[in-house]
Amino acid sequence: MTAGGDHAGKTVTVGAAQSERSYTDIYPDGAVRVSGSMESNPDVTGFGGWIGGYTVLGSSMYSTSYYLTLEGEVDRTRPTTYRVGGGWGDTTYFETTRFWDYPKPPNLITQYQLRADGTLSRWEMQYNNGNSPVQWANKQSATGFAAVKTMAMISQTLTYDTFLANTRGGALYTIRVPRTSPMKPVVKKVRTSTWQAFDALVAEKCGRYGTMLVGIDKDSQSAYAYAVGHANGTATVIQGLGKVPATFADPVYFRGQARQGDAQMLFGE
Repeated sequence: MTAGGDHAGKTVTVGAAQSERSYTDIYPDGAVRVSGSMESNPDVTGFGGWIGGYTVLGSSMYSTSYYLTLEGEVDRTRPTTYRVGGGWGDTTYFETTRFWDYPKPPNLITQYQLRADGTLSRWEMQYNNGNSPVQWANKQSATGFAAVKTMAMISQTLTYDTFLANTRGGALYTIRVPRTSPMKPVVKKVRTSTWQAFDALVAEKCGRYGTMLVGIDKDSQSAYAYAVGHANGTATVIQGLGKVPATFADPVYFRGQARQGDAQMLFGE
């Protein structure tokens, strides 16, 4: 997300970065502080597609989405943004996991928040008639993550979600969050140093078990790509793929995710 409130995009491959189309003026200038992944659905009857997710604007959480016309422009007549609630000003990381064992149920949407004091929280979305989420429920939290600088989701499964997190001291960890109650994250160290520069991490599925990871350093406006094997603590294989040949000068980064049911669910741990 740009400082001007646009949705922009880059597709990163080994040794290349291709800029995608931007959608302008989605948000007020400079308002977005944190964004979860954005889900896209190109198959909406009568429209060219739909894009939506959750964002923190100022100190409030919003569900934000928009439709595209058949010509590929933003349909300004159909805004679908609503305020979820306040009290989100200390959010440092947010993500939505959308799990669908397509074409079978269950269809699960779970929200995760990391606060500046190191509290990691989880909400389950409740459904109306098995379809539209209507409320955030069953909030659970765990403390002890104050050293975490940022995270990226690398696994979405029926029984757990997993994040890859870097610390201000340079370490790299996996944080597995079982779906059991009470919430008890399982933390494993992957690397001990050199990861402190990254202010944002963006991950995508690579093969069946691996992860394509991009670490973004906002100070230098640069990014580096890595191929990460199926996570297994310090035995995890990480291959550096080099500096991404592009400039990363925007304030907020997120993962673009295809619609639920697509074969893009992450399985990096």
